[in-house]
Amino acid sequence: MAKEQDFGHTGPKGTFKLDVYGKGKYLFEILKENLEEANKKYDTTIPWYIMTSKENNSATVEFLDKNNYFGYPKEAVTIFTQSELPLVDFDGKLLISKDMKIKEASDGNGGTYSSLRASGALSDMKDKGIKWVFIGGVDNALLKMADVTLLGMAIDKNVQIASKSVVKANPHEKVGVFCKMNNHPKVIEYAELPESMAEEVDDDGELKYGESHIMCNLYTIEAIEKASKEPLIYHSAVKKNSYMDENGKEVIPEEPNSYKFESFIFDAFEFFDDIAILRGKREDDFAPVKNKDGVDSPKTAKELYEKYWNRQEKNN
Repeated sequence: MAKEQDFGHTGPKGTFKLDVYGKGKYLFEILKENLEEANKKYDTTIPWYIMTSKENNSATVEFLDKNNYFGYPKEAVTIFTQSELPLVDFDGKLLISKDMKIKEASDGNGGTYSSLRASGALSDMKDKGIKWVFIGGVDNALLKMADVTLLGMAIDKNVQIASKSVVKANPHEKVGVFCKMNNHPKVIEYAELPESMAEEVDDDGELKYGESHIMCNLYTIEAIEKASKEPLIYHSAVKKNSYMDENGKEVIPEEPNSYKFESFIFDAFEFFDDIAILRGKREDDFAPVKNKDGVDSPKTAKELYEKYWNRQEKNN
């Protein structure tokens, strides 16, 4: 059964159609156009790796096949599946699924590293001679996967990871923020940032913890390999999950009833001495589709996307 996203779409996020310019574009289609533009500019074909969950893998493959990968060379696309972790109820007991096996769910975007290695995608990258890997979220309509400024900064600063940020819209915006802990780079997830720290300002009146992690991360292939071998810490999220009871009957809860465990992609940053952070602009770099209404919704992403491309046309 396809899962409904927080913004009301049923199915993989990339299959969501953003209502831009009247006719609309799928999020996968927007990413493809971004890659295609870079291919033309640099006379190459950038390999495109797409991570799916076990739950949505077949739906993703079927969708991309049906749409002929939106014209992107199929041989340049690699689809690999993310790993999973068991779900437990509030008493710490494992949930059982309909097939009478332990019920599992995707282990968060931090599982990208180990999933790249376990799936063989990392070996494929090395075989292709790839030196830098960009990892971004499919739900950002302004994601730039081939950002030469970010790449140039990483090379200039001689770091293995470079990340793009935007300034927090307000102290309580639901984004992770960059900081340093024990002299290592770190991102604190918004749910784990104390209110007093979220509101703290520096001598210039700017938020002390105001650089948002927007899932725009560039790595050397060596950094990916190192992170893929390191265990990441797990964060728990309270979720609503159906399960089979001791009588073999399916229970569909109306309220959250279980814990989902996940690691975050930025949990690997602390394995490195330093990373470079490039402050971008929200109107140029960050148009996420996360909520049904209000901030970070299809409506705000549509507006940001159209305004950005209207500006590009005027400047060209």
